[in-house]
Amino acid sequence: MLQDIRSNIQGTIAKIIIGLIVVSFSIFGIESLLFSGGTSGVAEVNGEEISAYALQQELSLQQRQLLALMGENADPALLDEALLSQAALESLVSREVVRQGAAEMGLSTSEQAIAGIVASMEQFQIDGRFSRDMFQSTLANAGFTPALFNQRLGEDIQIGQLRAGIAGSDFVTPAELALAASIELEGRDVRYLTLPLVDFRLSAEVNDEAIESYYNENGDEFMSEETVVLEYVQLRAEDYYQPVDEDRVREEFELVRDEFEVPTEARVSHVLLEGDDAQSRLEVVEAALEGGMSFADAAQEFSDDLGSVDAGGDLGYTAGDAFPEEMEELIASLGVGERAAVRTDAGLHLVLVTDRREGTAVTFADVAGELERRIQARDASEDLLTDVERLRDLAFNAIDLEEPAAALGVTVETSEPVSRNQATGLFANPRLQQAAFSEDVLEEGHNSEVIEIGEEEFVALRVASRQAPAVRPLADVRDQIEARLRDEIARAAAAEKAEALLSSIEGGESVEDAANAAGLEWQVELGATRNSQRIPPAVRDTLFALAAPGDEPRRQIVNNDGDAIYILEFTRVIAGSADSLSPAQRSGLRQQLAGQYGGVTQQQYEQALRERAEISIY
Repeated sequence: MLQDIRSNIQGTIAKIIIGLIVVSFSIFGIESLLFSGGTSGVAEVNGEEISAYALQQELSLQQRQLLALMGENADPALLDEALLSQAALESLVSREVVRQGAAEMGLSTSEQAIAGIVASMEQFQIDGRFSRDMFQSTLANAGFTPALFNQRLGEDIQIGQLRAGIAGSDFVTPAELALAASIELEGRDVRYLTLPLVDFRLSAEVNDEAIESYYNENGDEFMSEETVVLEYVQLRAEDYYQPVDEDRVREEFELVRDEFEVPTEARVSHVLLEGDDAQSRLEVVEAALEGGMSFADAAQEFSDDLGSVDAGGDLGYTAGDAFPEEMEELIASLGVGERAAVRTDAGLHLVLVTDRREGTAVTFADVAGELERRIQARDASEDLLTDVERLRDLAFNAIDLEEPAAALGVTVETSEPVSRNQATGLFANPRLQQAAFSEDVLEEGHNSEVIEIGEEEFVALRVASRQAPAVRPLADVRDQIEARLRDEIARAAAAEKAEALLSSIEGGESVEDAANAAGLEWQVELGATRNSQRIPPAVRDTLFALAAPGDEPRRQIVNNDGDAIYILEFTRVIAGSADSLSPAQRSGLRQQLAGQYGGVTQQQYEQALRERAEISIY
């Protein structure tokens, strides 16, 4: 029955049924939506509501962050709203708790400060200057309005003030500093000898009987992955490219030639003089310039344009459309190094042209190829999207992909075997893997949905055949088994040798003599620290896990390294002391500890706020 519904859902009867459902819902359901009196929020913290819109914003933000981390091969399963929504809601609740705590302390920031921060953010700048158009378009792409972004930024600053204040309020006492230094700077004297496993692997013997026995007893370790052979239809924009008539390319050239031509641009600086006395002040400025003052110094001393004073009056380049018409006309008439005054609505400007770079023209022949590709891409995109919609309908109702492919005039391709962890080729794409091994496609045998896997690239697929996991042939895993057995034999032989050497050392033989007698290397490290790079990590970690030795050295076999087994002899502890620190080191350690203590204090404070808050999740 379900298959019948799936097969006929796009038919006339189904559409009539859906239409009746819509009508009945509009009659009986709309009032409950509009007048139910319920809240539109998703949670409440101390009476302050968290809206569904805020949750959607946080969810979108988390999805964008995951996409940025995972790149092109993002796993869609990790972006599922059902999985992320709980974490997003928890983040909003925690944020609101802390924000309210900051507000209770009277922490805030001014609109002017927020505006200054926004203006200084590089992502909102063009050529080093704040662009309102860039600001608005960047926020729109991220799903923010300027007001919402400014509000969120203000809250971030407010929360940051609270956290910085709490973290910075902690301090380190002399006793804490001394204790930390005694641990951090502690030195330990150690001797150790090394038994390289490679020496034992060379002499390890593994016979066929042992390999076959291991294979028979541990078959589960050598199971092949489940694979499927897929039939698929792939629609790509480039497959729809068609030749373009030259007349059409020429029409396109006339429409967009301004994009390719670089206009002549002039770089200007100015001194802006406002007020009724602007003319008399201009004479003072001119006198100063004639007296040898640089234009930049004159701008810093006399200009009323606070935005360009620090840059010596520099306004950057203009192509004739950046400034008021009167000012642009004057700039066009001046040569490089020439200056003159002009009045606009802003005041009286003394303008200096500091540079001029000539523009470049472009011919049809220069850009015909690029324009043809543009038109091809535009046409192809329209045709592609039309076929994608057709494929969605056809593939949904068809029992395989042959009929949809024939209707679209494309070929059904067949893949090589594909596993759940495919790492190469088209089906390394996580979206395609997820579809291929979904219950609907793998178990029920249906065609997949049409899946977008890249910019203007779509795939629909189905399982043609399925290969269940099976024990791989012995010939395929023989080398792997032999290497594993050889390693086990080598490690066992090395461990046995280490035990014998340790007995000799504990019987009174020195590490040096025992190593020399066995033809092994040995080393001594005096005053080794927790961060010492001169001894193997496995030896260092074991060394600092041991209790201090008494009258006799502490000895230990280290058998957790992949390349060797060690025998260490730990003889002495040298206590660390803050007195040995330089002023810079002392300050660094104090800051490190204060940061750690402050972080703990901050977490405890926020946890206390959370426990005290009245929180309702809807």
